[in-house]
Amino acid sequence: MGTGFAVRKSETRIWELRMKPGQDLAEITAGIDRLYRAQKQGEGFLDAEGLIPVAVAAIEPRNFARYADAREALAKLSQTLDSGTGEQLRVDYLGEMIDSLNALMDTFEGRPIGFAERLRRQIRVDTTVIGDDILDTYRATIRNGLDELGYRGGDLAADITRWEKDTIVPRDTVILVLEDLLRQSRRRAATMYDFSHEWIEPVGVTDKPFAAYCDYPGRKVLLNLDFPYTVYALKHLATHEAFPGHLVHLGLRERYVADGSMPLDGAQVVTSSASSALFEGIADNGMAFLDWLDTPGDQIAVALQRLRSALRCNAAWMMHEEKKPIDEIAPIIATQGYQTEHTVRGRLAFLHHDLRAPFVYAYWCGDVAVEKVWNDVPASERKRFWHYLYGTMHTPTTLAKYWQ
Repeated sequence: MGTGFAVRKSETRIWELRMKPGQDLAEITAGIDRLYRAQKQGEGFLDAEGLIPVAVAAIEPRNFARYADAREALAKLSQTLDSGTGEQLRVDYLGEMIDSLNALMDTFEGRPIGFAERLRRQIRVDTTVIGDDILDTYRATIRNGLDELGYRGGDLAADITRWEKDTIVPRDTVILVLEDLLRQSRRRAATMYDFSHEWIEPVGVTDKPFAAYCDYPGRKVLLNLDFPYTVYALKHLATHEAFPGHLVHLGLRERYVADGSMPLDGAQVVTSSASSALFEGIADNGMAFLDWLDTPGDQIAVALQRLRSALRCNAAWMMHEEKKPIDEIAPIIATQGYQTEHTVRGRLAFLHHDLRAPFVYAYWCGDVAVEKVWNDVPASERKRFWHYLYGTMHTPTTLAKYWQ
């Protein structure tokens, strides 16, 4: 009887140290989300998403009348974190997440906070402007790929335009092509996780502040038909939004939270927070995870996607740090990214939304953070890496620090 009591006491202590902080964080975050939604009262797509666009488990929000109450709850949670439990990764992650929520509330309350500080505290990156030294590496990759495919007739801008024109999918067949690519990516993702039982339906939409969106609860990929897509761009979207990207990632987190192997905070997708960069970075590396970069066109498309993703970061910096108007920003980004101003304006639409303003950095910075670690993972360690990556909540800092 005494032994059984000791075991139960030990199990309770483990739950208090490992699982309870995650439950506390999830409940506090849900409470902040509810307060934000009540005060925002917007009618647009992004306002409707709130702070937590997706939660894959039932979470009871804490009841906060004001953000000061939420700050107090976060401070109490921070005091309970114990680095002496062998859970230093969780301590570090929770600490970064708590700070990111406090920075988010600064913006909700209209407190003075610079854009660079928002990037550092919310997205957990030191990146400000992405320089030509990096952008030119993408351009060199694009140039090499175009040369290999025979697109050598003009300058880089002209050759990209010609290549994209030759690979653009007609608007009336783009959903069918995406559907086929989703099936192909689902088959290939079985080498990582078997999600053959899952499907996500591609649906065309217009006039939305995104190119594509994973509606996980509805099992739909919303594709914005206002933009043109090459077959390679659709391949990227299939892997980013579904297999092995957001659909697989959220499906696993739902499973792990339900079976008790992941703390409850893993059930939440929290916008512009410490968790954002890894959420997007995992998805952006989907083609690499599936070993599906098998043509020069793929190499061009990935480099072009990263170039344009980096330029969207620079656009956000110009808008929110340098206070430049979109009429000045759009032509610069269009020229540097080899796109039309119309497309650029559409892709930058969500930068006007205050909650989403720093989120654009989650894509490029998350992509780079995951790729940097992935490139050093030997083939024999890939399954262990994927389990670690998909089954553990991370920031760019904690992934680099704790993956061995």
